[in-house]
Amino acid sequence: MTRIRTLLIRYRRPSFAAGVSLLAAALAACSSGPPLFLSDGRPTQQVQCPAAGDRDSCSQQARAQCGGSYDTIDESNNRGVHTLVFACRAR
Repeated sequence: MTRIRTLLIRYRRPSFAAGVSLLAAALAACSSGPPLFLSDGRPTQQVQCPAAGDRDSCSQQARAQCGGSYDTIDESNNRGVHTLVFACRAR
């Protein structure tokens, strides 16, 4: 019983509460990602490239992953990173 009390006292520290808060915030941020599948059942994928660099590198990555053509679902620029969300077209 003493060991359980020691653990309870240890986890009452403010640093533990801060860690739990940070974990909750990080998990909440994950929920804002792109959809996993489109309404037609195709899976979506995401690539990132430097916004200041050649934007065509995101397109090249998408073409390489799809083995050809793709549909752009979403594009964004945030903090110097260009993000492309896409779905491969049927072959």
